[in-house]
Amino acid sequence: MVIGVPREIKDGEQRVALTPAGASALAEAGHTVLLERGAGDGSGFDDHEYESHGARLVMGADAVWTESELVLKVKEPLPAEYGYLRPGLTLFTYLHLAGNEGLMRAMVASGVTGVAYETIQSPDGSLPLLVPMSEVAGRIAVQAGMQYLQAPNGGRGILLSGVPGVPPAEVVVLGCGVVGVNAASLAVGLGAQVTVLDVRHERLKYLDDIMHGRCVTVYSTRANILRAARYADLVIGAVLVAGERAPVVMDEDAVRAMRRGSVIVDVAVDQGGCIATTHATSMSEPTYVKHGVVHYGVPNMPALVPRTSTLALTNATLPYALAIARAGLPDAARRDPALALGINVQSGRLTCPAVARAFGLDCHEPSF
Repeated sequence: MVIGVPREIKDGEQRVALTPAGASALAEAGHTVLLERGAGDGSGFDDHEYESHGARLVMGADAVWTESELVLKVKEPLPAEYGYLRPGLTLFTYLHLAGNEGLMRAMVASGVTGVAYETIQSPDGSLPLLVPMSEVAGRIAVQAGMQYLQAPNGGRGILLSGVPGVPPAEVVVLGCGVVGVNAASLAVGLGAQVTVLDVRHERLKYLDDIMHGRCVTVYSTRANILRAARYADLVIGAVLVAGERAPVVMDEDAVRAMRRGSVIVDVAVDQGGCIATTHATSMSEPTYVKHGVVHYGVPNMPALVPRTSTLALTNATLPYALAIARAGLPDAARRDPALALGINVQSGRLTCPAVARAFGLDCHEPSF
């Protein structure tokens, strides 16, 4: 199979969908790997490394997209890339279609087959290709919150850890999944006072057990979120429903109740956001202020640490890429029900129930 890896073009995106080691694994299995020149530069992998590991370098994205049967990416196609989508092409990347109607309709109209990292789901309910970036994003959310709490960045001028005689910052985490647990763990480790809210008692118990009582766990209700908002210096939105648009759990009244110069980091923004006042921003313009609160809504936060993120992501994606390349997507999906759940769009048909529900459209079973 011919497998293409284009350079990512999203603002500030420095990750790449395949490491040189991954290129070597695919080449050794008999596949052709086309890599756009410079695609790995942001992650610290130069073109020579890819060439020495069996990849063929091509100039520009056109050749990668047009000559490949399988395209590996990190982020969803942007409008400038919609023209590359076509029947017979399989695209393997993060799609987040429930939060992006334009992309969803472009993919359906094009006839492309799209396999989304974020909806591949193991029998135990885990999301193996979402976990590594969720781990990174949860930790980055705390670092971003620290940065924007500083007075020159519009924040309250609060040191997350406090100092002797001065209390630490109050960090509120909405959601106790992978993002939330990683955010809470880092914030506690840095000395903050941390409160985590969720509707799943078992997740709150898990966090309480692993943190040995070093953070406060609270059942999530509107009243409890409003109460937490009033004392929060930093709110991290970490609510996820696999494949679906994120539910809005913090309303505008709660944002209004926050103190001037406090900060919101909504990690769920790539799925529409879980806080009423958040919308996607960019690496170039990461924040805006609403109701006196600094909002950070960068949807590709792991790109801030591209070397770490690329290695973590490709550790998870490579086995699936190898399976698709070896057998073709239909056979690979028949053998692996987890992979089958990743098929969001297939040859002009919407095949992901969660995405279909988000837009009130019909959903079709993928054909294997």
